[in-house]
Amino acid sequence: MDCHEKSTPEELKEQFNRDVENYVDLETGQTTTMDSQLVIDLIERSITATTPQAQSMCDIGCGGGNFALRVLKNFPNIEISLLDISPNMLHRAEERITKMGGKVVQKTEGDIRDVVLPQEAFDIITAAAVLHHLRTQSEWHLVMEKIYRALKPGGTFWIWDLVKYENPQLQQIQEKRYEEYLIQQDGEAFQKHIFARIAKADTPESSSFIFQAMLRAGFLQVDIIHKNALFCAIYGKK
Repeated sequence: MDCHEKSTPEELKEQFNRDVENYVDLETGQTTTMDSQLVIDLIERSITATTPQAQSMCDIGCGGGNFALRVLKNFPNIEISLLDISPNMLHRAEERITKMGGKVVQKTEGDIRDVVLPQEAFDIITAAAVLHHLRTQSEWHLVMEKIYRALKPGGTFWIWDLVKYENPQLQQIQEKRYEEYLIQQDGEAFQKHIFARIAKADTPESSSFIFQAMLRAGFLQVDIIHKNALFCAIYGKK
């Protein structure tokens, strides 16, 4: 699933502007992602348990707002900041959050690599299916440092993303599992379409590298809360 010519930020923006409605199912999340419903439930419960004092959150790559809406269920007065490369996604997320009685205090159209986040401003930061668009390990380090600085002391960071395996044999086994999952979801043509999209648009890192980047940025606690095939949910606490 590798490709030399990766999607540019502008191409990704156009893709997500077109695909908004694929990212707005609060119950199931994205069916292209293994265990999406389980993980969105698990992260919702985990945020409530680990960060009960939360008053503010930032949803990086907010998409249609699924993760922000889940947090809002348990923190009805939380102040929500949204960040996405797609203006259509931002509009849809704000619309859904406002409809649920939530408060969007900041809406930023942009790339996490370029956006300046306020320091020690958020109790919770989420990043679901977005950081795999980072292209280099140095970009990962810069973004992790930025996220760490933006969290209040005791704040938590939640990643749910596509990952790779350092070992090529393990990568092959897990790719095969994902391939079988997609075929079961919607057939072989669907599977080939998703694999082609990943090859074009995504550059995932390994969960071990993400751990190292988070610890290097300063996180006191880092852990995996769920992993299946090429998908991993990771937690960090400042």
